[in-house]
Amino acid sequence: MRKVPLGQSLRIIRQGSLNWRAERPIVVSFEVTDSCTCFCKHCDHGGLRDMSRDMKPADYNRYMQELRPVVVQVSGGEPLMREDLADVVRAIRQPNGLPFIILVSNWSHMTLERYVGLCQAGVDQFSVSLDFPDERHDDFRGHAGLYDHLSEVVPAAAKLGYDNICLNNCITSENVEHINAAADKAKEWGVNINYSAYTPRRTGCRDYFLTTPEQLETLRGEFARLKTRIDSRWVTNSVTTIDATQRYFETGGAPDCKAGLRWLVVTCDGKLQPCSMQFKRYDLHDQAKMVKEFTSHNACDECYVAIRSSLDKPFPQLLAENVSGFFSFSNTAPGK
Repeated sequence: MRKVPLGQSLRIIRQGSLNWRAERPIVVSFEVTDSCTCFCKHCDHGGLRDMSRDMKPADYNRYMQELRPVVVQVSGGEPLMREDLADVVRAIRQPNGLPFIILVSNWSHMTLERYVGLCQAGVDQFSVSLDFPDERHDDFRGHAGLYDHLSEVVPAAAKLGYDNICLNNCITSENVEHINAAADKAKEWGVNINYSAYTPRRTGCRDYFLTTPEQLETLRGEFARLKTRIDSRWVTNSVTTIDATQRYFETGGAPDCKAGLRWLVVTCDGKLQPCSMQFKRYDLHDQAKMVKEFTSHNACDECYVAIRSSLDKPFPQLLAENVSGFFSFSNTAPGK
């Protein structure tokens, strides 16, 4: 994964430090639509939804002015279902070059032309879901032919040289023995990979949570090997995040969640939520109220999803890991 150029790195560090002290979010996830092309076994979204209430591209600039996040996730549902997605990205991007924009997608609607257009619009990183390194991915996602599509379009996009594609593998009881095989697939395709943890809170189903001694032992073995391979040029998780993910599965939870403070969700119709699985809703100007009413009393320990695992650390540690792994003192531009 390419490192963030010098100017943008310094702006991220400065704005992130200000937000941390001012108790504004570091990361905001814009769920730009609830509609989706898949029916994933581990997700509470799925299928077509009413898109008439989705915010318009121009609306997103108002949210950026108020919340001023350092990093934005553009997610869904499936964001690529929006034909105006590039306009949404352009509205999110601010004149100072912030935020760092991550598009979280299943890539079922991705083409090379659209990929290049979104890069040019301002997407800094593409997070592409991959649950299995083979056709079992189709069954888990409820989308026939998806793996074959990914196996064509992901390597082709990687060859364009932008160096901004990262597979996201959500660890479940179904795929825990394939953690390193997924990393091998990322390397074969010429892209990076990041790991997150399944949470039963989203669907209420504990079948995909790691609970048996055999599953946990498999996780330990896979993680032990993975930690020897961690490199921000390929496997992008830090060792501390891998260790915390293992503790999450072994203990059955992760306390002290800072949803609503360090990160939050903006729904497709413009409401603030502490996270995608806590449905107490607030208006745009009420983030401080959210922190007071929700975050200060939040006892939920039921997830360790990617957005949380990336921020669930003291600020000096968070800064040090990102400076060493992702920030750069070079202004080399990516792409061809």
